[in-house]
Amino acid sequence: MKKAAKPHAHDPSVFINRELSWLAFNERVLEEAADKTVPLLERVKFAAIAASNLDEFFMVRVAGLRRAVDDEETATDLSGLTPTDQLQSVTERARAFVKTLTGLVGETLLPALAKIGLCIVRWPDLDESRRASLGMYFRNELLPVLTPLAIDRARPFPLLSSLSLNIALLLKPAADETEPRLAVVQVPVRLTRLMSFPEKQGTTFVLLEDIIQAHLAQLFPGQEILESTVIRLARDAELELDDEGGRTHLELVERELRRRRRSDVIRMEIDERASAAFVETLQRQLEIEPDAVYAQPGPLDLRVLSQLLDVPDLEDHRDPPLQPADALAGDTRDMFSILDERDVLLFQPYDSYDPVLALLAQAAADPDVLAIKQTLYRASVGSPIVASLKAAAERNKQVTVLVEVTARFDEERNIQWARALEEAGAHVIYGVRGYKTHAKVCLIVRRGARGLRRYVHLGTGNYNERTARQYTDFALMTTRAAIAEDASAVFSALTGYSDPPRLKKLVMAPTGLRDRFIKLIDRERRRAEQGQPAEIVAKMNSLIDDEVIEALLSASQAGVKILLNVRGICALRPGLKGRSDNIQVVSIVDRFLEHARAYLFLNGGDEELYVASADWMTRNLDKRIELMFPIEEPAHKARVIGALRAMFRDNVKARWLGPDGQYKKKSRGSDPPFRVQQALQEEAQRAAAIARGREGVTFVPEQASERSE
Repeated sequence: MKKAAKPHAHDPSVFINRELSWLAFNERVLEEAADKTVPLLERVKFAAIAASNLDEFFMVRVAGLRRAVDDEETATDLSGLTPTDQLQSVTERARAFVKTLTGLVGETLLPALAKIGLCIVRWPDLDESRRASLGMYFRNELLPVLTPLAIDRARPFPLLSSLSLNIALLLKPAADETEPRLAVVQVPVRLTRLMSFPEKQGTTFVLLEDIIQAHLAQLFPGQEILESTVIRLARDAELELDDEGGRTHLELVERELRRRRRSDVIRMEIDERASAAFVETLQRQLEIEPDAVYAQPGPLDLRVLSQLLDVPDLEDHRDPPLQPADALAGDTRDMFSILDERDVLLFQPYDSYDPVLALLAQAAADPDVLAIKQTLYRASVGSPIVASLKAAAERNKQVTVLVEVTARFDEERNIQWARALEEAGAHVIYGVRGYKTHAKVCLIVRRGARGLRRYVHLGTGNYNERTARQYTDFALMTTRAAIAEDASAVFSALTGYSDPPRLKKLVMAPTGLRDRFIKLIDRERRRAEQGQPAEIVAKMNSLIDDEVIEALLSASQAGVKILLNVRGICALRPGLKGRSDNIQVVSIVDRFLEHARAYLFLNGGDEELYVASADWMTRNLDKRIELMFPIEEPAHKARVIGALRAMFRDNVKARWLGPDGQYKKKSRGSDPPFRVQQALQEEAQRAAAIARGREGVTFVPEQASERSE
């Protein structure tokens, strides 16, 4: 039944469609892969990231659009587009993106890799000796693992895993049939996809699917293979947690993960050499529309390029290794002693993540630590943080961990180590029903000489030591009483029954964060209307929320200067005369993923600065547990504000959003190059050196009386 459209109260001319804005972000990622000034292996990394990003986009966002179209929804988004309009525009833009990506890889990156000794060689180009060697490998190692799957009336098309590679075949019809027979062979997921052969200079790689495809006759002896091709499916990955039936939140998630494996196909990638008849057969079997078929040159699944990034002895083709600064300036005392004396601000990856790991490890071992309470969203494989929490629980400390089991694409891993924590004796909360817990907070309660003391870590990034070397994030470690009391109140609210906590310093979503942001923006607007200087400088991953955007537009019209550093999606169209001409939007795509969120309000000169786990997105403000906290210590405040403002000085990696919705680099002219990530890394090293007393030389004049004769 067709659903009636509900008109938006917003002016669509000031909004940009979120899906097209996301594709624009991925295009900026791809620009880094095309940039000849970027080291070659870093360009390859960006190409693999762009491909991986596109997979997730299809499985989540395009899947949602297809569901809306199937449900005949006609309501427009903020930019005035219906789901059908959006799907059509997204499909056109995505096809152009895939063409650019595959062209860049095939025509530029792979030839460049071959020149430095990393050659991906396709089967037709292998010599006979190499083919013979791979034939032996197929018989001994691959053939026992592979399972040929025939498809006929008695055996339906198999359930192929999302994002797995498969080889589809057309076989000659049986004697009593007229139509070719169909079969599928799945490429094993757990085997290395790139087979390597060391050469005198470099390494030759052969794709696993090429080896299998060349030996299909051994899987179908006595059958005539008419055609074969490699395919890859992307399925709807959205979780729909319907809580009917009295299931626990964990049971609902596990059920939906099983359903995800059987969900609708959103995209089929297929080798462009496949015949039109073969494509049509597969399309019919999978029940997908023609616009869901993406024929492209091989290899499919360009995430495989990431396997080339760790090849040794190619340092000239990588970014210089990151050397995080020591934020503790060589202070070798335990973390509790340091935090008893002062707050610690961390800015990863420029600062080392070691203080966070040390705090948890020391808390696990310290007999005076009574309790640890922590949220976990995405942890690494073999996480030392999870290991510390398990060790603490095994030592009979009270350990409470709120695990977000619906962290997209990490659900199964999160469930596994959540259960491991439970087995160790920790009390595990499997998320909060109805809300995704995205806040990053750890609270440690310790008995000291003057009674109990609470140690708090708050941040914008996940408790993950690996991404801490790749993502930019702020974190604060403190014992300040007001913040510690608030952290305790937040955990009590999340783990027990409680009205929304009354907080002194922290601001929590969904209970108060939206209102606080709107009030802070409106305060700047009122100051501007009164003729006072007014300014907002904000950094986030995405800006989508309509109420926040409308508040920003009103502030801009009142004369507030607004500088927005938005890495990804930005639904606000800046630079429109009379509406958003006081708003500037810049996006930085560089070596590190910009992930920190910080919000600065001039407040008549008495600047207020906040750091948060939340973006200005509706889901963050209304549907997630988020935390925002103030940065008040003067030196820390100066550092964060300096980093915020530096984003708008970048003239190397910055792209500016125009009123036409396009991102462009500004001409540098005669200005010297300024690359903000490089500048912040150098600044962190200088600050650490100064704190250690190792930077600079002091010249002391020698007095005559002190000279030796």
